[in-house]
Amino acid sequence: MAADDVDGTLAAMGPRLRAAREHHGATLAGVSCATGISTSTLSRIETGRRKPTLEVLLQLSKEYGVSLDELASTAPAPAAEPRARAPLSFGDDKAVLPLTRYVGGLHAHKHVLPALEDPPARPRQVSHDGHEWLCVLYGRLWLALGDQDLILTAGDVAEFDTRIPHGLANAGLGGPVEYLIMFGPQGERLRLRTPPAAGRGSRRPNRAEAGREAQP
Repeated sequence: MAADDVDGTLAAMGPRLRAAREHHGATLAGVSCATGISTSTLSRIETGRRKPTLEVLLQLSKEYGVSLDELASTAPAPAAEPRARAPLSFGDDKAVLPLTRYVGGLHAHKHVLPALEDPPARPRQVSHDGHEWLCVLYGRLWLALGDQDLILTAGDVAEFDTRIPHGLANAGLGGPVEYLIMFGPQGERLRLRTPPAAGRGSRRPNRAEAGREAQP
């Protein structure tokens, strides 16, 4: 593996480690107490500002119950589909498919929460530096944001500061829920760009108008 590929793989582990920690229901402080790794180091690794060492990866993979292959996304693909990328699976609760190669800025993931057999409990909340934007593709998603509880359905979009305690869960019993997440570890936000509305702005007069304006 080339040096650039190694650097890219290490950088891409940040969001996977964050997703594994959130699935595990642990805070940065809790993981720090369990592993002896400082919260600042864990935060910098998750946001891509620091590359994890092998020792740290071994500790975290054991703590979260995921393999190094899953964290590095280097597990062999099926022979029939050698280029297919399988989503990362965290137990029976959630699958995460990275959609961008993480290089320290905005990155995107697709999340799939399975169908439920029992009514859901309020999602466990976490908080961390960054800004998050999500869009529901299918199903009903429960967003617990601070003291608010929002039920989002297909086409709904939410944007929030991730320093606010937040949690996500499948809100219904009818089937799975799929949603996209874009996350900016340094607080980067999406910028809405739209063309001007029809009729706005200046325009050149037509010949008839120009003729009337020229009359004394």
